[in-house]
Amino acid sequence: MKLYEELADWWPLVSPPSDYAEEAAEYIRLLRSAASGPLQEVLELGSGGGNNASHLKREFSLTLVDPSERMLEVSRALNPECVHVPGDMRTVRLGRVFDAVFVHDAIDYMTTEADLRAALETVATHLRPGGVALIAPDATRETFEPGTTLEGGDEPAGADGRSRSLRYMEWTLPVEPGATIGDVHYGMLLRERDGRVRSVHDMHQFGLFPRAIWLRLFDEVGFDAHVEPRTIEGEEYDTFVAVRRQ
Repeated sequence: MKLYEELADWWPLVSPPSDYAEEAAEYIRLLRSAASGPLQEVLELGSGGGNNASHLKREFSLTLVDPSERMLEVSRALNPECVHVPGDMRTVRLGRVFDAVFVHDAIDYMTTEADLRAALETVATHLRPGGVALIAPDATRETFEPGTTLEGGDEPAGADGRSRSLRYMEWTLPVEPGATIGDVHYGMLLRERDGRVRSVHDMHQFGLFPRAIWLRLFDEVGFDAHVEPRTIEGEEYDTFVAVRRQ
């Protein structure tokens, strides 16, 4: 996907870290409400450019895992105090356990039930007994809505007064009844520091599963899980809070 590879250094304009303060506070609340025992060492799978981590690191010691080395470079610049490890959430094994594991919307890229189960097995493998998993997809089947958003940002101007800017449209298409895979298209306009503007189209696929499948898979890999609502900018999302069985 172009957004996470050739366009990775544009990520702070696509999704500024400052935009994540409210939701990071919500994740901290949910983790603390479910935790028993210590809550210090936290693993984030699919950490991307490190935007959530830039807020979570004030509360926890973070290890960040992402499959894109380009995105890890962005995160290292933002979060130099965090441990960064390349890896796929379906297969990575770090050989240690944590007090909590957090997965944000990168879980949406699990487009089959087998992929989703593999990711949840990875979460379970890296949690101490009694540890907390917090999984925050963009949508479940019950909450999904297609739609279009327009966003973007501007870099601070350099010494020469020039900066880069980006504007994009995110178009999430309707999903057929019963389908577990959907498409989202990004149309991006990128203005370079010299004033040149170019356009990029990028298409991503996401998985979409009902709550019942999520909860069954959590149970199969050793969790007691439930759904908690999280509210971000006035909108409510499903969040899965799960405790690793003893």
